[in-house]
Amino acid sequence: MKFATPVWSALLMVLLATNAFAQLRVGQPSGFTGSVAAGVKENTVGAKLYLDAVNKHGGVHGQAVELISVDDQFDPAKTVEAARNLITQQHVLALFLNRGTPHAQALLPLLAEYRVPLVGPSTGAMALHDPVNPWVFNVRAPYQREAIKAVGHLVSLGMTRIAVLQTDDSFGADAVIGAEKGFAAANLKPVLLQKFPRDKADFAALATQVAHSEAQAVLYIGSSGTVASGVKALRATGSSAQVVTLSNNASEGFIKLLGEHARGVIVTQVFPNERAMTYRLIKEAQELAKAQGLPGVSPAMMEGFAAAKVLVEGLRRAGPKVTPASLRDALEGLQKFDLGGLEVSYSATDHTGLDFADLSIIGGDGKFRR
Repeated sequence: MKFATPVWSALLMVLLATNAFAQLRVGQPSGFTGSVAAGVKENTVGAKLYLDAVNKHGGVHGQAVELISVDDQFDPAKTVEAARNLITQQHVLALFLNRGTPHAQALLPLLAEYRVPLVGPSTGAMALHDPVNPWVFNVRAPYQREAIKAVGHLVSLGMTRIAVLQTDDSFGADAVIGAEKGFAAANLKPVLLQKFPRDKADFAALATQVAHSEAQAVLYIGSSGTVASGVKALRATGSSAQVVTLSNNASEGFIKLLGEHARGVIVTQVFPNERAMTYRLIKEAQELAKAQGLPGVSPAMMEGFAAAKVLVEGLRRAGPKVTPASLRDALEGLQKFDLGGLEVSYSATDHTGLDFADLSIIGGDGKFRR
């Protein structure tokens, strides 16, 4: 069948326009399966809420922002493999919103080799803040700040017997430094400090140690799947110790994993209450979620949403002929960028982003409460 010339010309123009409208590629190698899958998926939904809205209104300089998400199975080696492919084969302008401290650290040589920025890594590892890496732009606050706040809160409640269980990787090692600072400020020491492997931890044995320590509270530093298993094992011993964990587990998926043991678990947060409509950031996300038929947003979704806002602002400031290097330079020049009630600034000596830390508790309705 032959197309009439005007029809074919129109179709060709549409195809060319479509091709031109999908050039701003961003790569996300992250754990869409494995122990962090629930939080990763919510991070990504939040990011896409904002990116879809931007694209619907013409994109950035007339080009859509295309998020290419790849499952690294929460394996640092696969993170590097996926990222290299995204850079060399998919020609992404930046890596974005990958999950995991060891995973982000494994990417650092790759960023330097290919001179590609990493925007909004979903980790609060201090190693990504200090010393400043010229290719890493953090959005969320460091884990150490959260851990200090968590221990301080428990002490303010009169608890002095606090146990710490940490995953045996760079994330656990980093976060526990913050916990130790919190203990030092209160002139205390943990009644138990134990590491557990990232995979196949014996939480029954660890829970028994916690029970024998007569801990009043337990700070779990680990991924959502492992922490949920640890909480269940703790409750099986009959212990009623207060459970606290960090914002990497601030997802609705984590609450579901906890099941009947969710109520009363304290989770630190690095963004304002997802129902605090006084923040324009929250109001904007809630309205976009509603427009897409979603019931609302979770803390993990807000992390992705905020990271996407920073990414898009960098792309806008980099101009219509953006490159990875010009995007990096544009981000580093960001000063007092208003996310919607929270400001982000970067400079050559500071790529930290936000410094917001708060506490939440899971209520009987399965929702985070502040």
